[in-house]
Order: sequence, then C-alpha cells, then structure tokens
Amino acid sequence: MPQTTAQNLDDVWQAIDEQRASLADLLGDLSEREWETPSLCKGWRVREVAAHLTLSHATVPAVAWAMIRARGSFDRMVRDTARRRARLPVEAYAQILRAMVGSRRKAPGVTPLEPLIDVLVHGQDITIPLHRNRPVPPRAAALAADRVWPNLFPFRAGRRLAGIRFTATDCDWSAGEGVTVEGPMGAILLVLTGRPAGTAQLSGPGLPLLMSRLPAPGPPE
Repeated sequence: MPQTTAQNLDDVWQAIDEQRASLADLLGDLSEREWETPSLCKGWRVREVAAHLTLSHATVPAVAWAMIRARGSFDRMVRDTARRRARLPVEAYAQILRAMVGSRRKAPGVTPLEPLIDVLVHGQDITIPLHRNRPVPPRAAALAADRVWPNLFPFRAGRRLAGIRFTATDCDWSAGEGVTVEGPMGAILLVLTGRPAGTAQLSGPGLPLLMSRLPAPGPPE
C-alpha cells in the first residue's frame, strides 16, 4: 500500500463523508420493493447491505462479542451482524449514516481506507441491481483500490487476478502484470473486490481471463 499522508487521509475522510451523505439521501428515496431487492452481495437484500454500512463504528467489545457468537468465523460474523441490524425499520439506516458524517471513528483493526472501500463498493451493490445511477468518484476509487491491491483480506486480488494488468481510463491508476483490462476506476474497484458486475464497463484482451477468475452468480445463502 502506498504511504498515506495527512493530506491523503483528509481526502479519504472527505470522500467517506460525501459518500455516506449521498447514500443516505438515496436510501431515503427507496420504495418498499427496492429494500427487498437482492443486492450484488450474495444472500443479502439491499436492506442487509444498508444495515452493514451502519456498523463501521463498532467498538472492540462489540466486535469481540460478535466473533464469539460467530464461533470465530469472520464471514459469519459479518453476515450475522448485518442480518441482526437489518431488523431495524428501514427509515433508520439513512438517519444513522447521516449521523456518521464528520465522524472519524472506525472499526478496530482497520485503516480509514476500509470504510471508504465499504461505502464505495456497497453503494454499487445497492444501486446496480436497482438500475439507479450512482457515479463512483475516480480519485476516491483509486485510493480504495490502492488498499485492496494486492493482498487485502478477504479479496486477495493480486493472487486471484494474477496475469492481468488493470488500467483506469478516467484517472492515473494501474496495477498488475499481464494481459490488459481497462475501464473506469469504479468498475475496476468492483472486480478487484470480486463483483462480476464491474466487467460490464471494462474491455481489453484480458477480459475473458478476468471473467473466468470472478465468482459466478449463485443462489442466496
């Protein structure tokens, strides 16, 4: 990961604030049917994704207790906490996100870039299935991708997507070695985090290899 300067951190938190505020506006506009729509996250409705995004201020004791309840499984902990949070009235999620704007709190054990990844990627997890346009800021997506590439858990993008060189067409960003895939930075961030939907905006000779490395859509968990 490139060295993070104080200016970069300011940029990261500003991007997080902007994304949380705009996503809160979007959530406040969803219909009952849209809340129940399957998201890009396997087994999660839009409701669970929104719920998950409100959990990034979890305290150390809360995370420890959630891990105990999940019997030490990180994936189960993330899934179960989102499902429990999804019991709130849908009106609550926009309110919680707006209240988070301006805060610099984050979950234990992560950098400020993880909440940026979350709000950028999960914003697309929500809006793409709803056919709602939500532009991804290229600079913010590049900062997030610098954290994801190459080895951030659970994505391990450098290993999973070895042999492919990614090049953004809307900002100065590239990573990897091999056959080229190019397109908007937001779409690249989606595929680095395992979302096949990002390939719709990408092109290049490496696209068939990329698609073979991404998970196929499956039934809900």
